[in-house]
Amino acid sequence: MATETTSPHDPAGDAPLVELEIGPVAHGGHCVARHDGRVVFVRHTLPGERVRVRLTEAEESAKFWRGDAVEVLEASPDRVPSVWPQAGPGGVGGGELSHVALPAQRSWKSAVLAEQLRRLARVDLPAEAVAVEAAPGDDARGGLAWRTRIELVADAQGRAGMRAHRSHDVHALSSMPLASEAIADLDLFGRRWRAGARIEAVAPAGGDTPVVLLDGEPFDLSRGRVDARPNARAAVREVVQHGDVRYDYRVAASGFWQVHREAPGTLVDAVLAGLGDVEGATVLDLYAGAGLFTTPLADAVGETGEVVAVEGDERAVRDARRNVHDRQHVQLLGGDVLRVLQGRQDADSDVVHADAVVLDPPRTGAGRAVCEAVAALRPTRVVYVACDPAALARDVAYLAQAGYGLQQVRGLDLFPMTHHLEAVAVLTR
Repeated sequence: MATETTSPHDPAGDAPLVELEIGPVAHGGHCVARHDGRVVFVRHTLPGERVRVRLTEAEESAKFWRGDAVEVLEASPDRVPSVWPQAGPGGVGGGELSHVALPAQRSWKSAVLAEQLRRLARVDLPAEAVAVEAAPGDDARGGLAWRTRIELVADAQGRAGMRAHRSHDVHALSSMPLASEAIADLDLFGRRWRAGARIEAVAPAGGDTPVVLLDGEPFDLSRGRVDARPNARAAVREVVQHGDVRYDYRVAASGFWQVHREAPGTLVDAVLAGLGDVEGATVLDLYAGAGLFTTPLADAVGETGEVVAVEGDERAVRDARRNVHDRQHVQLLGGDVLRVLQGRQDADSDVVHADAVVLDPPRTGAGRAVCEAVAALRPTRVVYVACDPAALARDVAYLAQAGYGLQQVRGLDLFPMTHHLEAVAVLTR
């Protein structure tokens, strides 16, 4: 029996419909199909399904087309009722796997991670080596309520919502199922906002009081207005537990921090495990942000070691200075990572080597120049934290050209209901 999957929002309702047999998953949250010999990237479907697809981008001159599955004729056994229908066809971005059972989501992501490493890095790993792991508590929550940070935008009527996929159109929402319980309790969707306003909500997993920003300014929910006081609260306290040690961080509410409630601790554990014993070593922490890895690294290297943290964002550097102020053997450098790396290779530099390097670049990855600069320091080990498998695979290839081999990679499902994943790769010289 056919199943309709069309979202209430369907601006492309008069676009052409085609019936397709769906093939394998591809990077980006879609599956691959073919229509008259042309590749079609289809969202809201699963491998093996037969679906009716509304073509959303179908220029005759295009190398490939895009479409949304709006009717399921033959369903995959991994299909479930969507936990977020408003993220379905024609709806908002950010929940493109809401129709996929959680175990199948992780298999999907494992397949993408393996395919990217095979295609871009020429590394062929068995399936068990790239199995994407669930974060603690996600199965019990059904993959929901994990985001400690969300960003919304108000539509023309002042209703909070999100933008449609690959569009500037705003769709009003009544809820955001991926948001943590603390954010849900703020009732952001039950009030009217200034049309076009950007609304950010931050509710740290450690229990700190949530903060709401309106166009970047602290917003007082009880009074319904921007808090213009100079000392208005615009930062939060984040807590990360690593073994028996608790780390406290001050982070600007508008700054970068991992959004999954378990991500910071999970990544700290994975990075330190990947590094192994670094007591007395010099470790570079590149793209250090607010210092998530810097303070645990400082404890790992001990009093006889050194951590050199590099971050280019001025706001993050300010937070990091507060977070590492009591670590005497941490050197924090603000500036472009590549320029700092190249400067540290000069003959007059105080430090011209690194025993190990932690790389946590933005989604675009580190890139060839940074990878070559890292390799020139001749660390024995590089631990690479990636939120994009294609960027990771490309950089693994660059590091391989410089003499570093991929020893292991852990896939972490820190973005349930989306195609995104985090990976921690360990490379050695």
